[in-house]
Amino acid sequence: MKEEEVNRCQIQEWYPKFKSVSIKTLIHQLPESFVQYLLDDSGPFLLPVSVLNEDALPNRVHNPDEEEDFQVSEGSGDEAEEGSPSPSFPELELEIKESIESLGGAVFPKLNWSAPKDSAWISTAGSLRCTCFSEIALLLRASDSLVHDLCHAYDSCQDKSLSRPHNFYLALRKWYPSLQPDMEFRCFVRDQKLIGISQREVTTFYPVLLEKKNDLLLLIKAFFNNYVRAKFESENFTFDVYITKDERVKVVDFNPWGAFTLPLLFTWDELEHVPNEGDDVEFRIVEDRCAVRPGLKTAVPFDYLDTTPGSGWDQFLRNADEDLRQQTRFTEAGA
Repeated sequence: MKEEEVNRCQIQEWYPKFKSVSIKTLIHQLPESFVQYLLDDSGPFLLPVSVLNEDALPNRVHNPDEEEDFQVSEGSGDEAEEGSPSPSFPELELEIKESIESLGGAVFPKLNWSAPKDSAWISTAGSLRCTCFSEIALLLRASDSLVHDLCHAYDSCQDKSLSRPHNFYLALRKWYPSLQPDMEFRCFVRDQKLIGISQREVTTFYPVLLEKKNDLLLLIKAFFNNYVRAKFESENFTFDVYITKDERVKVVDFNPWGAFTLPLLFTWDELEHVPNEGDDVEFRIVEDRCAVRPGLKTAVPFDYLDTTPGSGWDQFLRNADEDLRQQTRFTEAGA
């Protein structure tokens, strides 16, 4: 994998080309001061002071190691302890307020590559749904997974020359409360040919996918041929799609081939050796309740877990596969 392939998967790079077939998104370049705020873990957890005075989140969240398991303290920046002035980003806050309003009042945030999925627990809604700048700042500041974007995006590149992107961006994506996880799929492209598709949420069995599998395959193949093949310049990559109730296909994201991108119901070795001739595409779904995969509750991005041979997650997944095979044999023996 090369740096240019990783760069193409940044949302500010691919979204303009796929705007008409993606989730409505507004993108803001982040000032370096805000990037440093996200990276700073040397002091107390301080939320930015709101210049709009319209969000009621407390200003300071104490470090659990310093005091109790989880505390918040009400107060303005003037009341914060001496030596820890509350940060403020008035221009960025005003820009984000305008974007949220234009996107219907609620958004979910992500940086160049990743969303702060691991910090959803800290929000009042328990999700990535945000309605103001402070909610976004809270999710970003509390996320450990975004360290990938901030510090480690190029670690797997053969030609690594960068330690981080030149600029960071905040993408605000329109919030849709009715999206169904069973209709999201990861697609694998090798040598500019679609060779595999996997159910995205592998921890659940969805009977509807058994009924619609052939129709979904045709929709995704047509979408790839009509919209993706000629527009995305990498030879090898993955992309995630969502299929709406009226059978429209929407691009959700692009990811590099291999490295930290999860192959889901495949293995990377399988994908490397899939025959690359003809129009056949291997489409894998969870076929029954015994075939679900364990959930990966981690503090790193779901798409960038280190599952390379010898890693801790590689061994974990091998053990999970063996447990699944034993469970399947037990079920078949008792049938």
